[in-house]
Amino acid sequence: VMDYAAQYQVKSGFHGPTDISPVGLAAQMHVGLAIHNFGIQEYMQHGAKTNSVFRQSFTFTDGYLHPGDNPGLGVELDVDEAGKYPYETAYLPYNRLADGTVHDW
Repeated sequence: VMDYAAQYQVKSGFHGPTDISPVGLAAQMHVGLAIHNFGIQEYMQHGAKTNSVFRQSFTFTDGYLHPGDNPGLGVELDVDEAGKYPYETAYLPYNRLADGTVHDW
């Protein structure tokens, strides 16, 4: 997709919300570093619990993300730490009803 966009001088704009794990963010960052039409990488810092489960080599300093020096994506899953946080169903607010009507949640 980004190669196709490059033909039309369109730069990338990767979305990096906290509901994407550090693995997803690291993958986006590596794709951005591999393409010549990189535009912007959104970054929202993850919380302490997420950071304890996903050990990351990437750093954010002075407005810049650096991928780190670890091999691969630079993210390791701590399975024992993850076991401390059992899965709980959660729902993001959605401002449309089943029939498509916009409403205020």
